[in-house]
Amino acid sequence: MAIRKDTSLGEIKISDDAIAVLAGGAVTESYGVVGMVSKSVIRDGFNELLKKENYSKGVIVKNTAKGLYVDLYIVVSYGVRITEVVKEVQKRVKYTLEKALKMDVDSVNVYVQGVKVVG
Repeated sequence: MAIRKDTSLGEIKISDDAIAVLAGGAVTESYGVVGMVSKSVIRDGFNELLKKENYSKGVIVKNTAKGLYVDLYIVVSYGVRITEVVKEVQKRVKYTLEKALKMDVDSVNVYVQGVKVVG
């Protein structure tokens, strides 16, 4: 489901994959995040972290009347405070999407799928 915006020059369509790449880039730049994983752990396998071109597997985007609704599936680094990492991810993704898309982001839900020792 693409997001549609009408402007004075015409219509703009933004695909969910484009939004997923924006959100995924913001997530992976956050402190304490090892990477993103697939939302379908059983079908896609847990062990593999997603690369940039596959971020759409780890991001769910819904467009509601209140704004965008985003679900993110991540793996965090061992030894970090998970609540602080999640808060930072939520703030960063919300800011990035609102700035890039000029749309309100209603909620950013973060699902921590695992903890990994980075070394």
